[in-house]
Amino acid sequence: MAVAGETVAAPAPPRTRLLGAERVNLVYWALVLVPLVVLVVFYIYPLSRVLLISVTEPRLGFGNYVRIVESTGVRRVIWTTTWICLVTSTLSLVLGYLLAYAILHMRSGWQTWMMVGVLLSFWVSILIRAFAWITLLQTRGLVNNFLLDAGLISQPLALIRNELGVIIGMVHYMVPYAALPLLASMRSIDARLVPAARGLGARPLQGFLYVYLPLSLPGIIAASILVLIFSLGFFVTPALLGGGRVIMLAEYIALQVNETLAWGLGTALASSMLITVFLMLVVLARAVSFRRLFGAA
Repeated sequence: MAVAGETVAAPAPPRTRLLGAERVNLVYWALVLVPLVVLVVFYIYPLSRVLLISVTEPRLGFGNYVRIVESTGVRRVIWTTTWICLVTSTLSLVLGYLLAYAILHMRSGWQTWMMVGVLLSFWVSILIRAFAWITLLQTRGLVNNFLLDAGLISQPLALIRNELGVIIGMVHYMVPYAALPLLASMRSIDARLVPAARGLGARPLQGFLYVYLPLSLPGIIAASILVLIFSLGFFVTPALLGGGRVIMLAEYIALQVNETLAWGLGTALASSMLITVFLMLVVLARAVSFRRLFGAA
């Protein structure tokens, strides 16, 4: 019962409530449609054009894809890219595993500083890294000068303008990308399991190989696929450290599109790379949860 003197607020008219609901729906659709339009215009449409050009230039059909299989030069580039990416992924995975394992087993203060060091590496331009490696590895660079002055070699080593220089530069760039997924996976492992195995008579190496390593396998798979995907698209590092002698797929695609104007072959190679990356992501999604991969769960 209302108390005398009190003012009771009248309920909002139905039309006012309807207008409020319409505004909420309008904001909702605006938040959905604006990113969707940007995605279609700047991502879906260009990719569809690439796929279309790959089967229409210079004539309609799959001749460009047949040329990928039949051309000796293209096969050589694909083999070089595959070989360098596999070696880079393997070395990055080993070094990233050691780095993630060391970070996880450090004291909290050291963990923070090591994580800062890993994250700071993402702020350094890949171009600056490549020129730094050229300074270190060139014929009269710091590494060769040190080895010559120490009497360990009689003439400078060929450390750049070959596959070795490209692999060194790529591994240096990819180690943090391998370490972070591995660290996220290792943090989900119960720290009591290895001590329990040792308590049951297992040696330290046995505890690691038979308990810890299998439990970290999802992180290993995720890190290896991520590093392999990123490695496929390297352009600056092979161009600078390879010195024109090591041609990887991304540089070869740019050469076909910009220099020889063979758009059909270039877009066919780009489409093949896109499909390969998509299939790798499918495998990655089936191997490990993306939320677990990035430490969200």
